[in-house]
Amino acid sequence: MVSEMHEDEVTNVVRKEKIILKLGQHLFNKHGHDATKHEYIRQKMRETGRLVLEGRKHGKLKEVSEFFVPANFPHVINAVHGVAGLNEETSSYKTPSLALKLGHNLKKMASIIECEAMMSGDKNTLSDAQAFKQICDTKWSECVSSHALRTLSEAKWNSPQLLPFAEDVKKMHQYLDSHSKESQTKLEQEPSSKHWAELAKVTLCQVILFNRRREGEVSKMSLNSFILRDTSSTHPDVELALTDLEKSLCKHFQRIEIRGKRGRKVPILLTPDMVTSMELLVKTRRNCDVLDENVFMFARPNAMSHFRGSDIVRYVARSCGAQSPEALSSTRLRKHMATMSKVLNLKDNEMDDIANFLGHDIRVHRQYYRLPEGTLQLAKISKVLMAMERGQLNYFKGKNLDEIEIDPQEKIQMDSDESDSDTEITEKAASPSNSADKSKKSTAGVGQKKTTQPAKGKKVKKRQPMDLEQPDTTKRSSRNPRKKWSTEEIQAVEKTLLTCIKSGRVPGKTQCEECIKSSPAALQGRSWEAVKFYVKNRIDSLKRKL
Repeated sequence: MVSEMHEDEVTNVVRKEKIILKLGQHLFNKHGHDATKHEYIRQKMRETGRLVLEGRKHGKLKEVSEFFVPANFPHVINAVHGVAGLNEETSSYKTPSLALKLGHNLKKMASIIECEAMMSGDKNTLSDAQAFKQICDTKWSECVSSHALRTLSEAKWNSPQLLPFAEDVKKMHQYLDSHSKESQTKLEQEPSSKHWAELAKVTLCQVILFNRRREGEVSKMSLNSFILRDTSSTHPDVELALTDLEKSLCKHFQRIEIRGKRGRKVPILLTPDMVTSMELLVKTRRNCDVLDENVFMFARPNAMSHFRGSDIVRYVARSCGAQSPEALSSTRLRKHMATMSKVLNLKDNEMDDIANFLGHDIRVHRQYYRLPEGTLQLAKISKVLMAMERGQLNYFKGKNLDEIEIDPQEKIQMDSDESDSDTEITEKAASPSNSADKSKKSTAGVGQKKTTQPAKGKKVKKRQPMDLEQPDTTKRSSRNPRKKWSTEEIQAVEKTLLTCIKSGRVPGKTQCEECIKSSPAALQGRSWEAVKFYVKNRIDSLKRKL
């Protein structure tokens, strides 16, 4: 493991420090069976080697064993700050993830030292390791991890959330389909390592894109996973629970299981074209210089490694003519599928099925199975804020966020026209003398309201409820009988002022005059006051229904 490291100062430190080698041995015992994890083990050892070099710069920490002396803990913190690039003015790290990783490495090494001290009976080393772990539990969050996590979190603020466009995904599929057929033809006619690699790359990208799978999981697919796949037909008793379409889909696709993240079983669905390509790859492996010892399905010719899915997806995204190629990555495609599942009216168990296929835990990855947070707040929560701002929240009682309809372009009228007109209408309805005066001056005026008490023995005629079409705040004079609103007039008013009716806001003089101007033929016999009272009565009627 160490012999394959790049020759530099960090490698020299790793080779000389026994505790770092023991950390590597610990990780190798856990992950050594997986050849793809060897580079991960080297990275962990080199991270610790860089920390040791930083500690030596100040002359306080010369060996790894000195890092675990409780009195040297402040020097350890300074070394971590130096490696991760702490900015003391802003308390933010240049590489915050490195600071977190170094904390995990130090705790693992402390546990290794503690175990060996217990076995050897070295009480001094044991007490130092235990004290270091206790100090880390108390002080590490305060000195390192809190600042690192804050830096990581703030870096994501106000950053655009990239989701793939459906048109880009379609272009990518079409590009892969055309190149897959070409690569198959070339490999059948002339088996060579070049043609084999081309078909392997295209097929690998197809499997990742179709299954929305992590690129690393598909890239590491073993040859045996494909060869030993289950090709048996669906059990007849199970087919009773399926529709005819679902039965045909079971015959159309093939399914294999591979090792996924944290050793979990991961399903992969293969189309007939993918199966054809992969069978051709298996058939021509030896003739195309693919080593028999290479256990990967998408192996590199003349090497023991595999093709990297992330590199291939990135190359195809740039080559297919997509509008936003940076959004076409395996991670974003997976999140895109989870987010767009919100468009479907899925039951809880159906949502769990999709999450299980993607390798998600719905309890952990719930934020992916909903609209993006920014879109949700702009489109949904803003409606509640506008309704509260306008004092109209009570009009939407009993409704959910999807049912609330409110126009953001509609402005709250606070101008003098509305206040003057409201005062004028109120005075007309409340003041009998004023209304009497007005009736003499206007041919369409309002009649005087009687205020005298009725004589004894005479019955007072009960007032009829207000008609929806025309306000009845005062009695009409015999010279100006009430005119019923026609269908054309109602449609003309709703064309312009329907928003006011739904939102429960009485329009002002300016809005009513604009309504009449927009439909002069239908509303030529109506004044702006009549239009206003019609809207008001419609609003009152809706309130009564609520």
